[in-house]
Amino acid sequence: MKTNQSAEDYLECILLLSNEQEFVHRVDVARRIGVSPPAVQKAVKILTASGFVECDGMHIYLTTDGRKYAEKVYSRHCILREFLKSLGVNPADADADACEMEHVVSDATFEAIKKYVKGE
Repeated sequence: MKTNQSAEDYLECILLLSNEQEFVHRVDVARRIGVSPPAVQKAVKILTASGFVECDGMHIYLTTDGRKYAEKVYSRHCILREFLKSLGVNPADADADACEMEHVVSDATFEAIKKYVKGE
């Protein structure tokens, strides 16, 4: 994994998969993200060392800290996607752009966007 963005993408993917199915496997993550199984293996090793995931040999589980972090990233994604859609961006582009923006937008800017989206 090259960047924090990559780690966040893996955590978000594991979160979404764990919400859809009972067990998350490396191959599921590889398919969803579009990377090779060895790339997932390397990422999981880093995420395990960081305390964000645990593995039992076959399955990947988010730790409490990993789940919190993944949920924060996914929440940012959802808010940014809704913001872009409110501006008239088509849903597919809004989703793709939100995936990039969630990693780089400052907390202050995100909070302003969040207030706008929630009508506060």
